[in-house]
Amino acid sequence: MSLKEKLDNQKKQLEAAAPKEALDVMHRAIEDLNASGMMEGVKKTGDTAPDFNLPSARGQSVSLSEKLASGPVVLGFYRGGW
Repeated sequence: MSLKEKLDNQKKQLEAAAPKEALDVMHRAIEDLNASGMMEGVKKTGDTAPDFNLPSARGQSVSLSEKLASGPVVLGFYRGGW
């Protein structure tokens, strides 16, 4: 099963279980986001990521282009704790 299929199934389960009022708020928020035009600047599958440098766990600077020179790169984003 692809990631998209898994996410679609999870969405269906959420929508079947969530209260209608909560779904209405979520759907309105999605509509507002789409209407804002903000989604036009979002990277899509197959787009090239801009090069960047970040510190490694050891404090050394690491660039995306350097890592790509060795092969494919998977980026993970951690939003941090709340």
